[in-house]
Amino acid sequence: MTTTSSRAGLDADAGGALAEVTELCGRIAANVQRVIVGKPEVVRVALVTLLAEGHLLVEDVPGVGKTSLAKALARSIDCSVSRVQFTPDLLPADITGLSIYNRQTSEFEFRPGPVFANVVIADEINRASPKTQSALLECMAEHQVTVDGATYALASPFMVVATQNPVEMDGTYPLPEAQRDRFTARVSVGYPDLAAELAMVDEHSASDPLEILRPVADARHVRAVVDTVRRVHVGAEVRQYCVELVGTTRRIPDLRLGASPRATLQLVRAARAQAALSGRTYVVPDDVQAVAVPVLAHRLLLSADAIASRRSAVDIVRSLLGRHPVPAPPRG
Repeated sequence: MTTTSSRAGLDADAGGALAEVTELCGRIAANVQRVIVGKPEVVRVALVTLLAEGHLLVEDVPGVGKTSLAKALARSIDCSVSRVQFTPDLLPADITGLSIYNRQTSEFEFRPGPVFANVVIADEINRASPKTQSALLECMAEHQVTVDGATYALASPFMVVATQNPVEMDGTYPLPEAQRDRFTARVSVGYPDLAAELAMVDEHSASDPLEILRPVADARHVRAVVDTVRRVHVGAEVRQYCVELVGTTRRIPDLRLGASPRATLQLVRAARAQAALSGRTYVVPDDVQAVAVPVLAHRLLLSADAIASRRSAVDIVRSLLGRHPVPAPPRG
């Protein structure tokens, strides 16, 4: 009797915590969709990335709302936000900060860069040189910065939302594999449909919706819901499914570079976040499939034959999902 009552109490607590997650994410989504009209799937991926304690890469052609998405997400949370406009002459110290000599104290003092914020908007990240892009490697992987031998911790939560134009466009540098691997998910905004574009013209042509956007959450609330997402259960069958799915990308001939073990960890974390958004305390294979394309596709390097056949990384991930056996639900 006592065991049954305790289990019921734990289920009730988990249900209450998940209700807080869905309620908070609903407010943030509604806020962001005031700016990004007709793109609920893009907003969903952004929220999953936030709950998974990850970083988001927004890639698309100019003018479709990449920076607006990053700004709307950042302004929906009452926390510290910084924006870095990546340009060819940007230096690593312009991002991380640097030590400056103080004549009064005769000592060097560290001046923090814009990376010391809860949300960092890296606008047009692939317009800076690879040397400058690499300044974010330690920040994104370890949530810390090392300058002149001293290590400085970053704020919590910490999220990088980067935008980039397609690599084929003039004046861009492709992100190195190590940089792409640190982004939890990649999303493309895409052109709006006719109705959404008409609504955007009616509502946004006279004023910028970002100017009147107000926060609907704060850093403390985000930390609380992230802690809840960490406790979402991932069964052995689902964990095995994730490992096998990612492992398959390392063996197929269409790819010359598959997904890394970091990708497996990010896939599981994103699946947890997707389950929490769905109001469940456990992950099912549908959650993994819902996040597999944004989590895995940008990490893959195609072979020459795949490129010649006009196949994309998204096509390959979807093909793997279609033919990979889905685990059966546990018995009992």
